[in-house]
Amino acid sequence: PQDIIALQELIFNVKPDLIIETGIAHGGSIIFSASMLQLLGNNGKVIAVDIDIRSHNRTAIENHPMSKHITMLEGSSTDPYILDQIKHFAKDYETIMVCLDSNHTHAHVLNELEIFSPLVSVGSYVVLPDTLIEFFPKGYYKDRPWDVGNNPYTAMIEFLKTNDSFVQDNEITDKLLVTEAYNGGFLKRIK
Repeated sequence: PQDIIALQELIFNVKPDLIIETGIAHGGSIIFSASMLQLLGNNGKVIAVDIDIRSHNRTAIENHPMSKHITMLEGSSTDPYILDQIKHFAKDYETIMVCLDSNHTHAHVLNELEIFSPLVSVGSYVVLPDTLIEFFPKGYYKDRPWDVGNNPYTAMIEFLKTNDSFVQDNEITDKLLVTEAYNGGFLKRIK
C-alpha cells in the first residue's frame, strides 16, 4: 500500500503525460496510473505491454471508466516490434515515466532499462518494483526464474554502473516502511 502512495506522490510531482508500464497482469497498476493522470487533467495516457493479456483481464480493463487513458499491447516488452510501437506512441508526449514490472530476471530487466530509459524525461523516473527480491532468502521464489543474484535490483546496479543519466532516489524509499522497490528502486533521470 505504501508503494501506491509513493507512486501517487511521484506522479503528482512529475506530472507525466505518458506512463509506460511493462507487465499488466490483472490491470490494477495501469488503472491506478490512468486515474492519477485523469486527476492531473493533462489528457495523459498509459501505454502498457504484457506478453499475455488474458481475455477476461482485457475485457475488464476495456470496460473500466479509465480505459480512455489506456492503450494495451500484447507481446514481449523487449521485442523490437513492440518497442517501435511504443516509441511511435511516445513521440507525441513531453513528460514520460516508466514502470518496469514484467519478467523480473536480471537479463530481462537490464534489457528493459537499456531500451526504455532513453524515453524517460529529465526529472522523471523509471520505477523498478520488486527490487526486494534480492533481499529475500535464496530459493524463496520456487516457481519463478528470478532469485537472489538474478532480479531487478541486480539489473539496476549494473545499469547504474554504465549510465550516469539516472540516480537512485532514496528519498522516496527512505520514507516508506514497506516497499517492493526496496533499496533505491526509484531511478530519477537527472540528465
